[in-house]
Amino acid sequence: MTRLRHLRNQVGYALVGLPLAVAGFAYAGLTVVVGGLTSLTLLGLPLMSSGVLGARGWGRLHRALARATLGLRVDDPRPVRRRPGPVGYVRTGLGDATGWRALAYLVVKLPVTLLAAAVIAVFLCYPVFLLSHPLWWKFIQPVNTDSLGRPHRAALQLGDFFFDTWPRSFLLAGIGAGMLLAGPSLLRLVLLLDELLIRGLLGPTSLDERVDNLEEARALAVDDAAALLRRIERDLHDGTQAQLVALAMKLGLAKEKLSEGAAPEARALVETAHRDAKTAITDLRDLARGIHPPMLDSGLEAALSTLVARGTVPVELRVEVSDRPSPAVETIVYYCVAELLTNVAKHATARRATVDLRQHDGLLRVQVGDDGGGGARIGSAARGLPGGGLVGLHDRARTVDGTMRIDSPPGGPTLVTLEFPVRP
Repeated sequence: MTRLRHLRNQVGYALVGLPLAVAGFAYAGLTVVVGGLTSLTLLGLPLMSSGVLGARGWGRLHRALARATLGLRVDDPRPVRRRPGPVGYVRTGLGDATGWRALAYLVVKLPVTLLAAAVIAVFLCYPVFLLSHPLWWKFIQPVNTDSLGRPHRAALQLGDFFFDTWPRSFLLAGIGAGMLLAGPSLLRLVLLLDELLIRGLLGPTSLDERVDNLEEARALAVDDAAALLRRIERDLHDGTQAQLVALAMKLGLAKEKLSEGAAPEARALVETAHRDAKTAITDLRDLARGIHPPMLDSGLEAALSTLVARGTVPVELRVEVSDRPSPAVETIVYYCVAELLTNVAKHATARRATVDLRQHDGLLRVQVGDDGGGGARIGSAARGLPGGGLVGLHDRARTVDGTMRIDSPPGGPTLVTLEFPVRP
């Protein structure tokens, strides 16, 4: 029963795959031919780029079919990283190695599927005809060959030679049984070639797996660093800061208890120590807030609301987040927004600013805009001034696979867009 079930699945895979192979071959041919012929026009390269990116969907379909019928499990290749803008879209498609490999599979899939269909027809269907020959050959009515031409009479005589005796009929049945026994092995051999093509052309490459492992290790390192910073902030807040507060309170009490007749030097020392303790508390609080803002414990919306309220430029905040991002992404988003709002206040001479935070398709998009003088670019603190403030933001975003784009023409306005994966 198990072998029959496997054979049924293999035959079903080949038969269902035949129209898909024809359609996929036509798709690949149209992508290459039409895109190549029109590549000198404005429409050609975008068409070819769309075709290459669309081939990923064909690959996904063939992987799903192989998994459902043959039990072949192939991991999905790395998702495509789209570049912004029309030119970026064309570059993304033409440079997508996974899409090109999927197109190559669609081309070689057709001859392999035709070979599998031929094996099914010759070694699985035709042997049934041969096996049943002893049951029906006697019932065939003789044909009057007088009115036929010489080639037709010769063909019928040849057929009579092979089919008009019991020994020959059983011989044909034996041949059919042998073909039927060999058919599943031949079909399996052809489908093994198809499986190798799926693994080689539709699955991830060794480089993809290596990059995935490195990205996973990096994501764990980033999350561990975020957790460590959060723990340090709590230790400073609950330990060192609390001790300094207690010390300042004791120094304050000591200052009050010193009598007027005490030595001026002693009073001055206590007052200085009291003042230094309060300054240390303030500095430590700022340091802890710089390590991990406590308001992030309540989520990005609460933390950004507090950040906006402390700003010197009026800011309109809009937040639409359905799933809470990872702690590392939350921290990076908070500090990127804080840095951008600081740039707005220092350099943009803006009257108002906006912060828009939205989540869509597993991405967290942050847009910070202002109506200032514009001219900001990566490599400058703001408005083309010397410095590397925006470079630091760009590098910080890249640590979690984030991207950063700046639209800041001279004269303004400025719009900075950052995109982060919710789960890097």
